[in-house]
Amino acid sequence: MPEQLSLIDQAERQCLARGARFTPIRRRVLELIAASHGALKAYDLLDQLAKEHGAARPPTIYRALDFLIEQGLVHRIESLNAYLACHCPEHQHGFQLLICRGCGRVEEMHDDDLGSRLADSANGHGFTVERQTVELEGRCGECIEQGLTPARSPAH
Repeated sequence: MPEQLSLIDQAERQCLARGARFTPIRRRVLELIAASHGALKAYDLLDQLAKEHGAARPPTIYRALDFLIEQGLVHRIESLNAYLACHCPEHQHGFQLLICRGCGRVEEMHDDDLGSRLADSANGHGFTVERQTVELEGRCGECIEQGLTPARSPAH
């Protein structure tokens, strides 16, 4: 839990420095995502938030998620249509997500050399990269060791 608290404190400081409003709902959505052991879907967040705030509706969640993504506090995992807290929101470069198909764990990785090579290659094609997320699906070491098979088939 100390990591979660420092993440929330860091988010609060970052929003304050940028002049962005870190409302109680935005804070709570970030707390729920940060407390999760994996990625959360928007409707899972809505279910949890509705227990605390009966008036919570899908637009409430999606507005909070849009804000948190814009501030670099949360990542959207496109292949899972789910959300993950960014544990290093000060990092302004591209990142890679390691998605375990066995247990569902998602880990954020920062290989700046890879990001630079991808941006350089895109520039060679006359394309300027504005945002970069690479999703890598496979199995984590624990799942391989335990012989767990993938829960879902890889995206093609």
